[in-house]
Amino acid sequence: MTPDLLWFARMGVANNIFTKEHAQAAEAALPPDVTLVEFAQHLIDQHYVADVPSLEDLLDLAEKKAASGPPTSAPFASHRPAPSPADPSAPFSFATIDDLDDEAVAAGLRGLLAEAAEAGASDLHLSAGARPFVRRNRVLEDLDDAPLGPDAALRLNLALLSPEQRTFFLNEKDLDYALAVGPEQRYRVNLMFHKSGAAGCYRIVPGQPRTLDELGYGQHVPTIEKLLSYHNGLILVTGPVGAGKTTTLASLVALLNNTREDHIITVEDPIEVVQPAAGCNVTQREVGIHTRSFASALKGALREDPDIIVVGELRDLETIEMALTAAETGHLVIGTMHTSDAATTLNRLLDAFPAGQQPQIRSSVSESLRGILCQRLLPALDGTLALACEILVNNTAVTNLIRDGKVTGLRNTMETGSRDGMCLLDASVFALWEQGRISAASAKANINNRSLRARIS
Repeated sequence: MTPDLLWFARMGVANNIFTKEHAQAAEAALPPDVTLVEFAQHLIDQHYVADVPSLEDLLDLAEKKAASGPPTSAPFASHRPAPSPADPSAPFSFATIDDLDDEAVAAGLRGLLAEAAEAGASDLHLSAGARPFVRRNRVLEDLDDAPLGPDAALRLNLALLSPEQRTFFLNEKDLDYALAVGPEQRYRVNLMFHKSGAAGCYRIVPGQPRTLDELGYGQHVPTIEKLLSYHNGLILVTGPVGAGKTTTLASLVALLNNTREDHIITVEDPIEVVQPAAGCNVTQREVGIHTRSFASALKGALREDPDIIVVGELRDLETIEMALTAAETGHLVIGTMHTSDAATTLNRLLDAFPAGQQPQIRSSVSESLRGILCQRLLPALDGTLALACEILVNNTAVTNLIRDGKVTGLRNTMETGSRDGMCLLDASVFALWEQGRISAASAKANINNRSLRARIS
């Protein structure tokens, strides 16, 4: 197939305009020399596509992408073929794991991880009873046709563990740890057991922190830099699972590290992006290895002369309470939460406390909060991911709303707060659609404002 058709198929599946099965059915029904336009028309004729305008947008984009060559993968051959013995670059065949010794299995897993990172995947999954696969730009891509057996899955997931980690995992049935394969290859790993056997998820961690521009914050970078210029207060980075919060947090730490001369203490579970000291002295601590919990690390940090404290996750009352205390006592605290927008974040933050403490906590948060960055990653038409964001900056109007417990009025305040750098998620998603970066279907699915949704055609 021609490169433009391969790009068209990959981007169409990635943006849920049609499914991988529809693309494969069209390939089987059409001649090998089918053109891009004929392929697209077949999808429409077979009623595989509901969003025809987005499909038409893909035609031009696929032709542009094809100028640089074919994509690395397409729905027509989404699995990784079993490597042949004559191929020295192939780590191993999944079908022959039982015939390999432990050293070969470990070398094979290291090779798989390196391949996944080079291909731009975000996760590698090795689970008993399921085909091994990677996730790339939110799309699952099988690496083999056959599911892993229980013994093969267990050997693979135990291959790179230390003796202590192996004993802990086999006893506790769960393990989270950071894996360093090389100076530029780090992974956040979760191992578990389920009904079919052992399973492992290997999240690929970038070797170097990306800049805010590279992440997609663009015009909002000056606002974020202003938030980071404060020497005390609380900044929250929020979003659903898989929204890139950890990547953004690493970018913020790198920016502080290169623009200030302070002592930064990070508390992470586990340590993902290593931050060598630049302008700042950076102390990175891992929960479970260097400290018992986020809360105990925060309590200790107040006695360790920090200027900036970075918390991997504000997950319980004790941790949130310690973070607020640190923000009030002259430290800049940056943390993450699993929330979808600014209003939900504030509600989650305040509702963590008992009802009797609410007036005091609202007053504390209204004074210490500097800003909230909410983000979401959406499938882009070019097969990558586009960042949509919501930014809250704590000005006088926001302070009054929080103190008075009127968070429901936050949206109106943010709509009129663009001069302070605020923006709503709906407006960010709509802007991505106007720029032609995401499909109409994706935009409508992520916009709550009815009037904005009605303007998308």
